[in-house]
Amino acid sequence: MSKQGRTIIFSIHQPRYSIFKLFDSLTLLASGRLMFHGPAQEALGYFASTGYHCEPYNNPADFFLDVINGDSCAVVLNREDTDGEAKETEEPSKTDTPLIGKLTEFYANSSFFKETKAELEQLSGGQKKKKISVYKEITYATSFCHQLRWISRRSFKNLLGNPQASIAQIIVTIVLGLVIGAIFYDLKYDPAGIQNRAGVLFFLTTNQCFSSVSAVELLVVEKKLFIHEYISGYYRVSSYFFGKLLSDLLPMRMLPSIIFTSITYFLLGLKPQVEAFFIMTFTLMMVAYSASSMALAIAAGQSVVSIATLLMTISFVFMMIFSGLLVNLRTVVPWLSWLQYFSIPRYGFAALQHNEFLGQNFCPGLNVTTNSTCSYAICTGEEFLESQGIDLSPWGLWRNHVALACMIVIFLTIAYLKLLFLKKFS
Repeated sequence: MSKQGRTIIFSIHQPRYSIFKLFDSLTLLASGRLMFHGPAQEALGYFASTGYHCEPYNNPADFFLDVINGDSCAVVLNREDTDGEAKETEEPSKTDTPLIGKLTEFYANSSFFKETKAELEQLSGGQKKKKISVYKEITYATSFCHQLRWISRRSFKNLLGNPQASIAQIIVTIVLGLVIGAIFYDLKYDPAGIQNRAGVLFFLTTNQCFSSVSAVELLVVEKKLFIHEYISGYYRVSSYFFGKLLSDLLPMRMLPSIIFTSITYFLLGLKPQVEAFFIMTFTLMMVAYSASSMALAIAAGQSVVSIATLLMTISFVFMMIFSGLLVNLRTVVPWLSWLQYFSIPRYGFAALQHNEFLGQNFCPGLNVTTNSTCSYAICTGEEFLESQGIDLSPWGLWRNHVALACMIVIFLTIAYLKLLFLKKFS
């Protein structure tokens, strides 16, 4: 890697000579104090100037450790004592502290220290150290796009390295799709088919919501890692946030929606139109993204997954009540009816009903274009949609997707702001 122009920084203990001779720069520490920092090939000459000479055929790395630790007879025998004699009988443990202080002071007065200090000042532009402000400012050596690319790559590799969760989610999606397809197989065009269609569309919507609860782990599990890497200056909050969205959230919500729709749509015998199939797929994806965005907004800043999961579950239960199936929304009292506009399942359920029921005839024995239609039965999809208070115009369909898109933006903004203002410094 070093031959390819990469800088390698690592700590190593007593390397053999074949490894040591590859070093360009060497740093020696003892008791947390700097003994030497400079070119590795000049280290022997530096220690010779301090009075310590390495014997021929001795490993320089072992020699350096002997010197700074003061625990080798070879050091004593090769040391040119300033008093002219070596105190061989003195225990090494008694000489460690003054020896470390001596070597530290000698290095502080050496040319290596002065050159290193001058180089650091040049790299910093000669700026004086600024006073630490209340809000710690972090500078980054790489751009937003560079950080985004590496975070996305790391998250995607982690996803592939731990395939149990993703594979299990896909398997559950396939099995659930087959079960639903078997229960509601080949829906009929009769009054019972109206009820069955409404029921299965409601289930598809709520299933997308509850299956998105797992998104709370995306920010909770890695909270400590995120804080550590952020205060270390690895990346921006925005790079981390959007990297997680691109590599984890988007594919893990899009793929199950496509698989689930592909299985259930044809088994259920829904409207045989290509346009209707893609609208249903798009609707379920939007519901999944909205629910996942809400999960991120709740989970951001949380430290316990169970608390975030509980809040998500309670929220979805209330949203289900105002989805349009359990209660007719036109009959809700005015001082509670405003809650329907915050229900994710309501928008998804309304869009799926509009997509499926519009243009359908559920009384095939009657001519719905004449006055012979039963006055007490719902025979057309339009009549059913009107009974549910759903607009029959194209805007009645797409306004649900616009509402879901707005909710996605709002929830993601909340999640990002919570991460941005999360207390990261102790």
